[in-house]
Amino acid sequence: MCLGIPGRITEIWDEPSGARMARVQFPGDVKKICLAYLPDLQVGDYTIAHAGFALSRIDEDSATITLATMAEYGVFGDAQAAP
Repeated sequence: MCLGIPGRITEIWDEPSGARMARVQFPGDVKKICLAYLPDLQVGDYTIAHAGFALSRIDEDSATITLATMAEYGVFGDAQAAP
Protein backbone atom coordinates (compact mmCIF):
# COMPACT_ATOMS: atom_id res chain seq x y z
CA MET A 1 0.00 0.00 0.00
CA CYS A 2 1.49 3.33 -0.98
CA LEU A 3 -1.04 5.79 0.45
CA GLY A 4 -0.19 5.35 4.12
CA ILE A 5 -3.24 3.19 4.72
CA PRO A 6 -3.40 1.50 8.13
CA GLY A 7 -3.57 -2.28 8.07
CA ARG A 8 -4.27 -4.79 10.85
CA ILE A 9 -1.86 -7.67 11.39
CA THR A 10 -3.68 -11.01 11.25
CA GLU A 11 -0.79 -13.48 11.26
CA ILE A 12 2.96 -13.46 12.04
CA TRP A 13 5.62 -16.05 11.25
CA ASP A 14 9.37 -16.41 10.82
CA GLU A 15 10.67 -17.45 7.41
CA PRO A 16 13.43 -20.10 7.22
CA SER A 17 15.77 -17.25 6.23
CA GLY A 18 15.05 -15.62 9.61
CA ALA A 19 12.87 -12.81 8.23
CA ARG A 20 9.89 -11.99 10.46
CA MET A 21 6.81 -11.71 8.23
CA ALA A 22 3.16 -10.81 8.67
CA ARG A 23 -0.12 -10.99 6.83
CA VAL A 24 -1.83 -7.61 7.02
CA GLN A 25 -5.49 -6.87 6.25
CA PHE A 26 -6.01 -3.61 4.39
CA PRO A 27 -9.40 -2.45 3.11
CA GLY A 28 -10.18 -4.76 0.20
CA ASP A 29 -6.77 -6.47 0.23
CA VAL A 30 -4.41 -8.67 2.23
CA LYS A 31 -0.65 -8.23 1.88
CA LYS A 32 2.40 -10.13 3.09
CA ILE A 33 4.88 -7.69 4.63
CA CYS A 34 8.24 -7.86 6.37
CA LEU A 35 8.54 -6.83 10.03
CA ALA A 36 12.33 -6.33 9.96
CA TYR A 37 12.05 -2.69 11.10
CA LEU A 38 9.36 -3.40 13.74
CA PRO A 39 9.87 -7.01 14.90
CA ASP A 40 7.89 -6.43 18.12
CA LEU A 41 4.57 -5.92 16.31
CA GLN A 42 1.91 -8.43 17.33
CA VAL A 43 -1.25 -9.92 15.82
CA GLY A 44 -3.99 -7.29 16.17
CA ASP A 45 -1.61 -4.32 15.91
CA TYR A 46 -2.07 -1.75 13.16
CA THR A 47 0.80 -0.69 10.94
CA ILE A 48 1.59 1.57 8.02
CA ALA A 49 3.52 -0.34 5.33
CA HIS A 50 5.43 0.72 2.24
CA ALA A 51 7.26 -1.37 -0.36
CA GLY A 52 6.54 -4.56 1.57
CA PHE A 53 7.87 -3.36 4.95
CA ALA A 54 6.06 -2.29 8.11
CA LEU A 55 7.35 1.23 8.78
CA SER A 56 5.34 2.41 11.77
CA ARG A 57 2.87 1.26 14.39
CA ILE A 58 -0.45 3.08 14.64
CA ASP A 59 -2.90 2.76 17.53
CA GLU A 60 -6.35 1.33 16.90
CA ASP A 61 -8.21 4.61 17.51
CA SER A 62 -6.03 6.49 15.01
CA ALA A 63 -6.35 3.63 12.51
CA THR A 64 -10.15 3.61 12.84
CA ILE A 65 -10.41 7.37 12.37
CA THR A 66 -8.01 7.34 9.41
CA LEU A 67 -9.83 4.45 7.71
CA ALA A 68 -13.23 6.11 8.24
CA THR A 69 -11.98 9.40 6.81
CA MET A 70 -10.41 7.68 3.81
CA ALA A 71 -13.63 5.74 3.19
CA GLU A 72 -15.64 8.97 3.41
CA TYR A 73 -13.45 10.50 0.70
CA GLY A 74 -13.75 7.43 -1.53
CA VAL A 75 -10.13 6.32 -1.31
CA PHE A 76 -11.07 2.63 -1.31
CA GLY A 77 -13.62 2.62 -4.09
CA ASP A 78 -15.96 -0.30 -3.40
CA ALA A 79 -13.78 -1.87 -0.67
CA GLN A 80 -14.95 -1.60 2.92
CA ALA A 81 -12.72 0.17 5.45
CA ALA A 82 -13.88 -1.66 8.55
CA PRO A 83 -10.94 -2.43 10.86
